[in-house]
Amino acid sequence: MTAAQAISIRPARAADLVAIGRLGALLVQLHHEFDRKRFIAPTPQTPAGYASFLGSQLDEPKVVVLVAVRGGDVLGYTYAGLEGRDYMSLRGPAGVVYDIIVDPAHRGQGIGRLLLEATLAALTSRGAPQVVLSTAERNEAAQRLFERAGFRRTMIEMTRELDERRT
Repeated sequence: MTAAQAISIRPARAADLVAIGRLGALLVQLHHEFDRKRFIAPTPQTPAGYASFLGSQLDEPKVVVLVAVRGGDVLGYTYAGLEGRDYMSLRGPAGVVYDIIVDPAHRGQGIGRLLLEATLAALTSRGAPQVVLSTAERNEAAQRLFERAGFRRTMIEMTRELDERRT
């Protein structure tokens, strides 16, 4: 595999799930490192659990799971879906980006931007009137990506532990 090989973005397939599971576990680890009290810790079962869950989503009509591939290797993925009116979030129907991650060894090559653009296009083609997402407070690189793509800040999540004995 060379850096000159083109990145392709395509719908995820069952054959991609091992790589997606590994990347999902990296996403869990990254968030846990940002805030160990707020985000769950990865376990040895996290890659298989993530793969199993996202595998169950591949054929859902309101779900988008895309992968970035170069030379047959999955370098990143997105997971998004269409949701209806949500009174808990005080918003109307929207596309929601749940996950976006690029393998750390391949960041800084525009892969995240390509994945995000393809995800937005897929949600738009399915009728999403807007797209929302959440990002960890400390994930400044992701926030820059989203802002460059036209997202604006609209919510701030705040967390308080009620049992300080929790880790």
